[in-house]
Order: sequence, then structure tokens, then C-alpha cells
Amino acid sequence: MVTAADAFIATLDDDQQSEVLLDFTEANATAWSNLPCGSTCRVGIEFSSLTDDQLTAAKAVIEAATGTGADTGYDQITQILAADDYLGETASGYGSGNYYLAFLGTPSTDGTWQLHFGGHHLALNLTYKDGAVEGSTPFFVGVEPTSFTEDGTSYAPLDGMHDAMLSMLESLSDDELTDAKLSESFSDVLLGPDDDGDFPETKEGLQVSELTDDQQALVLAAIKPWVDVADDDTAASVLSGYESDLDDTYISYSGTTALDTQGDYVRIDGPGVWIEFVVQDGVVYTSQVHYHTVYRDHDTDYGGEFTFS
Repeated sequence: MVTAADAFIATLDDDQQSEVLLDFTEANATAWSNLPCGSTCRVGIEFSSLTDDQLTAAKAVIEAATGTGADTGYDQITQILAADDYLGETASGYGSGNYYLAFLGTPSTDGTWQLHFGGHHLALNLTYKDGAVEGSTPFFVGVEPTSFTEDGTSYAPLDGMHDAMLSMLESLSDDELTDAKLSESFSDVLLGPDDDGDFPETKEGLQVSELTDDQQALVLAAIKPWVDVADDDTAASVLSGYESDLDDTYISYSGTTALDTQGDYVRIDGPGVWIEFVVQDGVVYTSQVHYHTVYRDHDTDYGGEFTFS
């Protein structure tokens, strides 16, 4: 990861390096959004300003940092960029060139620093401490439309997340669904941008300890696609920790369990893990739905470097 970061930095001139190499402050770390708001809500260097060689080196950084699974990690990220290019063919302000990359702190195998990358429907925040990933959240990912075909290739970058949540909900009995049902309704994720640290004080829904072993396995399988944003070794370690916490984890939902209609919402909330998935009406493709999701950790958002009131 550090080798890839240094190789990318070496392609940049002094002015470009000043855009990429920033201080690891709370203001810089929390500068992310799910909106196509460009540099008004983000820090870093814009992909559209890079040469082809620089862009290749930048993507190599992201590839080195993220997981290798299909529809997760780097593969999912490339599909989200493709989705934004697809949107850009219909509406202005979208496109893979409108994504920003920064290093908060200096990439190294000691000390603390963060890979900070994102644009519309994507926020990647991987924090490193002494050569290991200290936190792989917040991770925001969304997509519109939910599936599309471009140049003969079909894309559905969030189907794995959607289907894993759906399988988890479909395993519940009527009584379990009653216990899991939230009284609130949701039009978006609760802990999106600018909502750092705002975890509910009380966990809601159905406690996973009440479920069968097979159902618990489906909960863990539902967590996995988000955890897989990080490199494979980190993802395996984090998932193992969440597995140890399953008895104290809660699942809940609002709307319907079909996850195909505006306001359909599902949440997994544990001692560490926090995942939300919500269905929304389309913004550009108004006759279709689109998805927003966020993955956070109660303890290790931004590597646990900041305290939010």
C-alpha cells in the first residue's frame, strides 16, 4: 500500500502534491458526502485533473488498499465509478472524473495516516496505524440506477449487499419480524455525512442471540460485503471480531422486507458494527429506485482518532 502511494506521489508535481498530502485533521477526515458536490464538500486532487499515467497510479493505490472479491472492494468501487459515468450521459455533474483522492498524513509503515477517496455515491476512509489498518470506516456506497449495461458489460454493484440483507430478513419468522420492526420511517441512512458519532443510545430491533445458528450465519453473511471493502486480511480479521459480537448485535428494518420500494430500510447494529441499507426513489432515473448504504464502526471510525459529541 505504501509502495503504491509513494509511486503515485512521485508522478505529481509540487502543486499537485500539495493537493494530495494533507494533515490528518477532523475537518479533512470528515470532508465526504454522498452528493455530486465536488470540491465544495471534499478534499484532495480531482481525478479529472490527472494525466493517464497519474490516474493509473492513483487507481493502483485504491486497488492495493481494498478487497479483491467480486462486487466488493476494488471491483465494487470501479463499478460505482462506471455508474457515475453512466449517469453523466444523462445528467450534468456526474462522472468518474469528479472523484477526489487525498492522503491525510504521510503514507508510511509507522505513524497514523488515512487514505481518503470519494465522490458521488462513494466515500472510502481507510485509516492506517503502524503499518496496519486501524479503521475501515466510514464507508458510504450507493448506486443509481441499481443495474445498467454499458458497452456490453452489465453492472449491479450493490446487488450482493442487497441480496445478503434480503436473505437475512427472509429467514425471520412472523414473530421475529415483529420484534425487528422499527417504529420510525427512513428516507435515507441515519448516519450519513456530517452525522459522525450520532449512534442511537439504545439498540433497537431483534437481538441476534435469539436466532438459530443458520440465521446467525445469514447475519454474518450480510455484514461481509461491507467489511470486504478493506484488504482481504483486514476484512477477515474485522469480520471475525464482528462474529464474536453477534450475540450482542441487533437487526431491524422499516418499510417492507422486499427492499424494493422507497423507504425500505434495514440496519445491523452491534458493539462495533453499524450498517444501514435504504431504498430510495431515483433522482436521475425517476421511474426506478436507487440504493444508499453506510458502514460505520462504533469504535474505529476514522481509526478512532476523533471524539464526536
